[in-house]
Amino acid sequence: MSGKTVKKRNQLQLRTISWRVRLMLLALCVVAGATIWITNSLLTDRFTQNTRNRAELRLALYSGNLQSELRRSSIVPQLLARDPELIRALRTGDFSLSTARLISFEDEIGAASLVLLDTEGRTVAATDRNRLGENHRQAPSFINAMRANTTVFTVAPRESAGYRFTYSRRLDDQAQALGVIVVEVDLQKFERAWAGISDAVLVTDSEGTIIMATEPRWRGLTEAEALVRQPPKGAIERAIQATSEWTALPADAYLQGEAVMRKEARIPFRGWQMASFTTYANVRERVNAVLALEIMGFAILLALAFYFLSRKNALRMALFQRESASLRALNQRLQREIAERERMQASLEVAEQTLAQSSKLAALGEMSAAVSHELNQPLAAMKTYLAGARLLVRRNRFEEALTSFQRIDDLIERMGAITKQLKSYARKGGEDFRPVEMGDALASAVSLMEPQLRQSQVKIARVIPDTPVRVMGDRVRIEQVMINLLRNALDATKGVDDPEIEVMLSAGETATLTVRDNGDGIENLDDLFEPFYTTKQPGEGVGLGLAISSGIVNDLGGRLTARNGQNGGAVFEVQLPILSDEIEAAE
Repeated sequence: MSGKTVKKRNQLQLRTISWRVRLMLLALCVVAGATIWITNSLLTDRFTQNTRNRAELRLALYSGNLQSELRRSSIVPQLLARDPELIRALRTGDFSLSTARLISFEDEIGAASLVLLDTEGRTVAATDRNRLGENHRQAPSFINAMRANTTVFTVAPRESAGYRFTYSRRLDDQAQALGVIVVEVDLQKFERAWAGISDAVLVTDSEGTIIMATEPRWRGLTEAEALVRQPPKGAIERAIQATSEWTALPADAYLQGEAVMRKEARIPFRGWQMASFTTYANVRERVNAVLALEIMGFAILLALAFYFLSRKNALRMALFQRESASLRALNQRLQREIAERERMQASLEVAEQTLAQSSKLAALGEMSAAVSHELNQPLAAMKTYLAGARLLVRRNRFEEALTSFQRIDDLIERMGAITKQLKSYARKGGEDFRPVEMGDALASAVSLMEPQLRQSQVKIARVIPDTPVRVMGDRVRIEQVMINLLRNALDATKGVDDPEIEVMLSAGETATLTVRDNGDGIENLDDLFEPFYTTKQPGEGVGLGLAISSGIVNDLGGRLTARNGQNGGAVFEVQLPILSDEIEAAE
């Protein structure tokens, strides 16, 4: 075969290989483009939906907290309107002790301020002494309260900025109006809490006017006016990052040409609405991070492809020009490069593992504050039980020591339940009732009261049926009622030689919980459940425990009664609608 023939054949082979290489590179580019496009579309939809879900959960949490604060504060004027000291001060005109009494209620109630007005609208007592003497005769909170016989809610602009939210109620004595008690609800604390996040939040009344917002300039405007007047360095503009046009993120609203996600929730209170604006920056950052890794991977593939192709061509040319020694040297160099590439790949895997670990540590750091707070009380109780068990073991009282260890085991299960609850912390809060086993709730309440019972050396007897007694309600509030009744019984047996408390749970047409003590009994049964009625010494209580317990039982559809026992002492009965199997199946 002549040299020309060999040369032509080599040229034909190189031309064929060149076309194959071009086709492979083109196919690789097409696959890379399709992969990046599909990945961007899928991840954008997924991360956008995740961001939307988180925004909905936050909005539900915010609206629930706001509604809870309003409901909690709405009962305060009704209680204060029955306060005998305030009524006596309005009737006699002696307000020397009224301000001090309102200040004593302020921390317990949690209101922003308490103001007592006479029939002329003049401030005669207030938690803020600087407001004494102010005239509110023209204030809507005073006018509406004097006209109505119920608690009145008022939203009024402040002198400086924002709005003041107040509940007011008229104080009567023998069908004669004496004045008005005004309770200002502290809703500004929610605005301060919302300002610490990247989202912008606003609350509008039934007329569409913004009454609460993370941006102070929005108050008093409508939502459309607020978005137009938002300054470039406002909360939304600081949170929004520029997004690429090709991502096609679904925008719910636009602020100065920038896309944001808008979520809205209805607050079941006087037609209020809450809206939040969430930036897409987090979505774009997460998608871009994944796309950057994909692009880097395809770039490495292309670089390797070009590299190996160039080396392959060089080797083919060297076959006709170099000797075997050159080929061996080239092979050794290729082996070293392959080894280096393997080391780089191993370093990349280590970096990915480090990144995953850092992400886990960041999530753990976010949960540490909540976990430490929730587990502090069980840990303190475990320490107490361990100290008691150590003393019992030294005294060879092993049965009682085993009881302490069982309580420690219960606390460990409780700590496990706490960590389980933390997994569902973003779940929407509400007031839905659930089946509650009264025996378990009673055991938990007695366990919480056990240190006081042991210290007072009170003998407690429990009569609980073998079958579960279930009701529909809120277990925490039911345990609160039980603890209040146990505390009253414990206080009633002070000074008795052999104090005894009997707790009996029974089931019939209703679930009945009876708490009986051997104290001195009840002197005034008529005023027992009235707010601020108490037989304790000053400083030991304000007389709200039984009033709150009665309100809780009424909310659950039951009733709380009291009577004196035949053999002395007091008897309290809690009757709640029992939960049958048919009702539970329907629920």
